[in-house]
Amino acid sequence: MKIAITGKGGVGKTTLAAVLARLYAAEGKTVLAVDVDPDANLGLALGFSGEELERVTPVSKMSGLIAERTGSTKENFGKFFKINPRVDDIPGRFSTEKNGVRLLVMGTVETGGGGCVCPEHVMLKRVISHLVIERDEVVIMDMEAGLEHLGRGTASMVDQFIVVIEPGARSIQTYQRVKALAADLGVQKVRVAANKIRGPEDEEFLKSRIPAEDFFGMIHFSDGVAGADRQGLSPFDTCGKARQEIMRIKERIDASVS
Repeated sequence: MKIAITGKGGVGKTTLAAVLARLYAAEGKTVLAVDVDPDANLGLALGFSGEELERVTPVSKMSGLIAERTGSTKENFGKFFKINPRVDDIPGRFSTEKNGVRLLVMGTVETGGGGCVCPEHVMLKRVISHLVIERDEVVIMDMEAGLEHLGRGTASMVDQFIVVIEPGARSIQTYQRVKALAADLGVQKVRVAANKIRGPEDEEFLKSRIPAEDFFGMIHFSDGVAGADRQGLSPFDTCGKARQEIMRIKERIDASVS
């Protein structure tokens, strides 16, 4: 099972990704949660402490490893490097485990004043491709808003694209843009999970704008989720209602790929 979760910042995609990962792990599945969002906070939502996360190095910051695997050096920088570096050992070597879930942080490439950053970009995309196409486990990726990290071949192997939205016109536009991007990559199935639902008016708004076959479920607004975020706790452990609603979304995911 390979799931890519995307959406605008602040809509709750990290909450969905973390609880899904914990739910699959609770079933005894081998689960790898991958933080692809530059604003990386999936670890906290999974239940890692701040101290534990301080010891995690994003793949994008492993300059020595990137230079070794891509063959990029100061002498040939911007000229020649490998575009298909070895990455099969990276998930095992550089992920860390908590609550039955292994976390791999991808990080982002700093472009300001950095000149050509092609080796770093190549490394990140190659790792993601490996995770989606070659790994035999549940992989849940907390993506940034776009699908730029996914190439055509990689995207076609993802079992589910899930866009997390809020009940508002801008979130609907985000869903439509992601659906169009995915179609360009040859992916027709883009699902929606709606978060921060406050009542029947929000529910009707979304149902009238999202095709029923694409609408995988709703997560109602919860002070408990916000409180867990403030305390750096996993909503899986503190928010029973949200966990049950995400369980129903998970059931839709499982049914759609069975």
